[in-house]
Amino acid sequence: MAGSRISGFYKQSVQERLRLLHKNGSISDEDLRQLRSGLALLTADAADKMVENVVGVFGLPMGIGLNFIVNDKEYLIPMVVEEPSIIAAVSAAAKKAAETGGFISESNGSVLIGQIQVVDFKNISRAKQAVLQNKDEIINLANSLHPNMAARGGGAKDLEVRILSKASARGDMLIIHLLVDVKDAMGANLVNSMCEGVASLVEKITGGKVFLRILSNLADRSIVRSSCTIPNRLLAGNGFSGEEVRDGIILANDFALADPYRAATHNKGIMNGIDPVIIATGNDWRAAEAAAHAYAARGGKYAALTKWYKDENGNLAGNIEIPIRVGIVGGPLESNPAVPAAMRLLGVKSAKELAEVLGAVGLAQNLSALRALASEGIQQGHMSLHARSVTMAAGARSDIFEEVVEKVIASSEIKVWKAKEIIEEVEKQGKSTPSDLYIQPTAENLPSGYGKIIMFGEHAVVYGKHAIAAPLPLAMQAEAFDSKHEGIHLIISRWGVDEYLRKGAKHKYSIFKSLDMILDKLKLHNQNMQLEVYPHVPRAMGLGGSAALAVAIIRALSQKYKLKLSNEEISSLAYASETIVHGNASGIDNTLAVYGKFIRFKKGNPPDLKFLKPRKKIRIVIGQTWVESLTAKMVTKVTDAWKRNKPLYEDLFTKIDQLTAQAEIAVEAGNMEQLGELMNINQGYLNALQVSSREIEELVHIARSNGALGAKLTGGGGGGAIIALCPNNAEEVALAMRGAGFKAMITDIK
Repeated sequence: MAGSRISGFYKQSVQERLRLLHKNGSISDEDLRQLRSGLALLTADAADKMVENVVGVFGLPMGIGLNFIVNDKEYLIPMVVEEPSIIAAVSAAAKKAAETGGFISESNGSVLIGQIQVVDFKNISRAKQAVLQNKDEIINLANSLHPNMAARGGGAKDLEVRILSKASARGDMLIIHLLVDVKDAMGANLVNSMCEGVASLVEKITGGKVFLRILSNLADRSIVRSSCTIPNRLLAGNGFSGEEVRDGIILANDFALADPYRAATHNKGIMNGIDPVIIATGNDWRAAEAAAHAYAARGGKYAALTKWYKDENGNLAGNIEIPIRVGIVGGPLESNPAVPAAMRLLGVKSAKELAEVLGAVGLAQNLSALRALASEGIQQGHMSLHARSVTMAAGARSDIFEEVVEKVIASSEIKVWKAKEIIEEVEKQGKSTPSDLYIQPTAENLPSGYGKIIMFGEHAVVYGKHAIAAPLPLAMQAEAFDSKHEGIHLIISRWGVDEYLRKGAKHKYSIFKSLDMILDKLKLHNQNMQLEVYPHVPRAMGLGGSAALAVAIIRALSQKYKLKLSNEEISSLAYASETIVHGNASGIDNTLAVYGKFIRFKKGNPPDLKFLKPRKKIRIVIGQTWVESLTAKMVTKVTDAWKRNKPLYEDLFTKIDQLTAQAEIAVEAGNMEQLGELMNINQGYLNALQVSSREIEELVHIARSNGALGAKLTGGGGGGAIIALCPNNAEEVALAMRGAGFKAMITDIK
C-alpha cells in the first residue's frame, strides 16, 4: 500500500479522492467501482437480514485518517463518523507524531472472558475447589465445541474462579471465567456458545445451578498500549510557545486523572477516534465503549485512560492503556459490503495489528483535543466544521455553500436558522450563479492550440465518416526561450514535468516522442532552448489536449525561430504528432487545435472541411468523469473489433455518419430538440462500440435527469468527459454534476 500522507487530500472532491487512492494502490479497481457508484452501501434487503423490523438504511460519512505511522508501518485509516472535526483532528495529530517516527503500539493477546454464574450450591468453597480440580475437563469440553478454532491455536486456554459473597438474595455466587483465545475473530458468539456448552458439566461438578453464561466485554486480557513523543516546536501556535502548550496538555490530562467528571469527557474524546474505525471495520463499537469505560474505573475511581508528561528531553510524551478486542474475520464483518473495502484500505493482517492501530488512533485523537483545549480552545477548533454542517442542514446549494459558511462563521451564530437567513440574503443579492461554472476564455497573449469537443462522429471519423466538432475557449499555450544549458528543457509545471530531451533517446512517454519528432522536422534539435507549456485544457479527458499541446509548441517554436509556418503546415505537423500519441488519428483534433472553428470534418488529404454557422448559440455543459480517457487504447479497441467483424462495425459507422448529416441540418436550423435527440442516439451507438463506461453513463444519466435535451460522451471514451445540450437549464445540470462529485463547466458554441 502507498504512504499515509496525501498532500491536499481534504481540498479534493469525493471522486478525486477516490481516484488518488486508486492511483497510489490504496484501493483496488473493484473498491473504486463500488465506492464511486454507491454499490458499497448497505441495501434495505441486506439490512433486513441483519436486524429486526427494518424500514430503511441510515447512512454515515466514511472518511480517511491520514499521516499514521504505527510500529514503522504507514496506514490510511477508514473512519465512519458524523461529527465534524474528528478526522481532520486525528490526521493533524498523527502528522505531528510522524515527525518522530509515529506511534509505538503493543498488545498482549486476543483473549475474551466468558462468564458462567453458579448459584444454589451447598458449600461454595468445595464448589470452587471442584471446578479447579476439573479445570482440564471443562476446557476440553469447551474446545470440542469449536475444534477448528483449537486447531488454529485458539480456543479455551485457562479457567479462573471468583467468589462474590452475599451478592444477591439467593446468597453467594460462584463466577467461573473461561479464558478463550479467539485469534482474529470478534469472538462473542464463539465464547457464548462455549459457556452454554459447558454449563451442564459445571452444574454436575459444583452441585449448583448455572444461571447466566455469557461473555464479558471488559476485555482486560486484550490490553493495547500505545505511545508517542511530540517535539515542543510542533506544538507551538495561536500565540502560544511549544512549552506552554506542552504544559497545558499535561495539566489538562492531570485534571482528567483526578476528576471523574472531566475524565468522562476526556475518555469520550479518545473513543471519538476509536469508534469510527471500529464501525468502519464492522466491529462492535458498543463493546469497545463498555470495555474502555469499565477499565477506566478499575481502580475504584473513574479516571483518564491516557497519561501525558514531560520526557527527559523536555518534549511532550504520552501513552494510552486500553482494552480492545476486535476481529478481522467472521460473518458480522462480511454482512456490510462497505467493510471489506475499508479493511483492504486499512491493510491490517491480524486482529492484533488492528487493535494496535486503534490504540494509536485513540491517543492521536486525545492529543488533538488536549492541544486545542490548551491553546485555542475547543470551540474555536470546531467552529469551521460545525458551520459547514449547519449550512448543509439549512439546505445551501453547492454554488453558494462556501460563501454561506464564511458568513455563518462571521455572524458567531452557528445555527441553522441563521444559515437559512444568510442563504436568503445571498440569493437576493443575485449570487446564486457561481461564475466558475462558465469557462473563462484563455487569454490570447501566447502561442496557443485550442481544445475541442466532438458533438457527433467519434471513432467513425477514423474510418472516413463525417464528424462535427467545436473548439473550447480553453487553450494549451507555450513559450520558447534561449537557454544557457545544452539541450532542450521542457517544463510543464502544472503537470510536474521538468525534463531534458536528448536526441535519439528512448522515451517512456508519447509527449517526448512527439516533441522529438517536431524538433526533427523543424531542424531545431541543435538549439539550446527552454520550452514552457501552460496547460489550460484538462489532460486525458477527450478534450483534445494532446493536439492542442502540439499546436501550441509548434507555434511557439515558429514564433521564436521566425519559421513563418502556415496553419496548414502547423496542422500537418500536429497530425504527425497525433499519430504518435494516438496511433490511428483522424485529423480532427489537430484541425480544431489550429483553426479554433466550429466544423464538419471528414478525413482526407486535404480533409473535407466545412465551417458551420449555427442559427442560435448552442449551450453545452461539459462533465468530467475523473477517469483518464486513453484515446490510443480506445481507438485500438475499436480497430480490433472492426477487424473481427467489419460488416457489423461498418454498419454502425454508417449509422453514425447519417446522424451527423442530420445534426448538421439541426445546427443550421437552430433545432435544439432535434439536436439533443440525435446526441442521445449517437451515445447509444457509441455504447454499442463499447467505448462508453460506468462513469460516462452515470454523468449522462445525471444530465438527462436534470433536463438536458441530449447527452453523450465526447472524444475517445472509456472515461474522460461527456457533453450535455442544455439551452435553458445549463446551471442546474452543471450543479447536479458537481453535487454528485464530478467536475462540470458551461460553454457556448456560437
